Amino acid sequence: MNPPPRPTPRGLLQGKTVVVTAAAGTGIGYSTAETCADEGAIVLLSDKHEERLQSYADRLQDRIGRTVHRKRCDVSNEADVRALLAFAQAELGRIDVWVNNAGLGGSTKLTETSDEQWSRILDVNLTGTFRCMRAVLPVMEAQGAGSIINLSSIVAWRAEATQSAYAATKAGILAMTRCAAMEVAARNVRINAVVPSLALHANLVKVADPDFLNELIQRNEAFGRAAETWEIGNAIAFLASDYSSYMTGEALSVSCRRA
Repeated sequence: MNPPPRPTPRGLLQGKTVVVTAAAGTGIGYSTAETCADEGAIVLLSDKHEERLQSYADRLQDRIGRTVHRKRCDVSNEADVRALLAFAQAELGRIDVWVNNAGLGGSTKLTETSDEQWSRILDVNLTGTFRCMRAVLPVMEAQGAGSIINLSSIVAWRAEATQSAYAATKAGILAMTRCAAMEVAARNVRINAVVPSLALHANLVKVADPDFLNELIQRNEAFGRAAETWEIGNAIAFLASDYSSYMTGEALSVSCRRA
């Protein structure tokens, strides 16, 4: 089945400011930034790769015809995270939405996973999300409003061989999302997670076995295709918008996996 056309923007985020981590590339982060910008948001792209960041920020800027802010940040580095927060405050004035998209994948049997591999994926996926939330939450609490969207994965719920380390971090993100949401709800700050199924993009296709990807699609995806990255971005934009004002501590599955 072919994917549907990308929906017409409706101005869901008009006037809001949005920060997206790991937003330079062909994946969910950049598609999310595109969608948020199309919906009227002022966006700030962040990524650890400076040259790629500038290229993708320029691409989005050319597309929308207005300034796209950008700042290099490695979420595994506390100083980088703090610098990103300070830059966002200075450039945007306020931070309405923060999307924690940065993450590492990989397929390795648990018994073959080294301490170094385990620590690296934990530091980027789970601790990186924690660092960003720890930095931005006081700002949002002081504003009396804000929305954080964390990226989890379907493997946090559904078993997949060779994904133990990755799945553990993504399940941890869901637990952290729920608990942190209860801490800040009284200040009108919302924290939710998106749980995507398989979304194909150029960077993933380059590093993954195509036969393995096709097998996953045929075995798990009811539509007979992977998600488009913008389909995940649409769900993130919904959680960033006022249409989700009564949602916090939730995990929104963007999936057609069979029960």
